[in-house]
Amino acid sequence: MAGVRRKARIIALQTLFEVDSVDHNPEPTLERLIAESDLPEEPASFARELIQDVLNSKNSIDAVIRTHAPAWPLSQMAVVDRNILRIAICEIMVEGKVPVKVAINEAIELAKMFGSDTSHKFINGVLGSVSAKA
Repeated sequence: MAGVRRKARIIALQTLFEVDSVDHNPEPTLERLIAESDLPEEPASFARELIQDVLNSKNSIDAVIRTHAPAWPLSQMAVVDRNILRIAICEIMVEGKVPVKVAINEAIELAKMFGSDTSHKFINGVLGSVSAKA
């Protein structure tokens, strides 16, 4: 289950990245990525719910990021890092369905796959601070 959930998080990240970068509509973007990946229905539903929750709570999630990463204005943060943080904070604070350690570990793995050489350390630091207050 963890493997397909990670694939769902990757698709969620790719969708949010595209929406954030070029302002595409999230629904067709997500459906295209799901179709291209042959993701089974259950993890596809997880990805849909995650994206919807992130987008619905984006202002409050971004406020949490600003609080816990004050040296990094959101507009100057790498798009991939910003969206990994949004997913993880959503899972920790909005959905609450995943243990905090799982959300953080998954975010670190996404950062290692898609971020810069230091992204995983940055993500871990911010989420460590967030989880201490959650």
